[in-house]
Amino acid sequence: MTTPPEPPAETSPPSPLRRRLFAALAVLLATPPLVFAAWTWAALHYSYSTGERAGFVQKVSKKGWVCKTWEGELAMANLPGSMPQLFTFSVRDEGIAREIERTIGRRVSLSYEQHRGVPTTCFGETEYFVTRVQPVGDASTPAPTPASTPGAPAKP
Repeated sequence: MTTPPEPPAETSPPSPLRRRLFAALAVLLATPPLVFAAWTWAALHYSYSTGERAGFVQKVSKKGWVCKTWEGELAMANLPGSMPQLFTFSVRDEGIAREIERTIGRRVSLSYEQHRGVPTTCFGETEYFVTRVQPVGDASTPAPTPASTPGAPAKP
């Protein structure tokens, strides 16, 4: 003879303590990613400072292993023949990066925003993000060479 199947065991609803522990664990696990996302959003949408720098764009390139970002250097020389000061910058807009590429070697003015505290380099390796590029002076004039700089000794 066969025995009749046993009725399924009734499960009792979870206890209030178990529900509270589950809720606390869910909040504990969800808080760090939410804080990280809020910090990243705030750092990218509020600028610490804004300004403009003028000089000669030396390089601009798309860099990165996973997060590809546009990075560049602007050479700023106060006096002819003096060592230029380098201003490193990042570009988030593809169109602006293309325009900077077209102006390499010419004097330009870069408008930028400084965003301090951006948590990763996926948005840019520097804290200076270029928002606009404008050629300065005659667009056909290339960067001066040391030999053509007034007051500089001629090369033999």
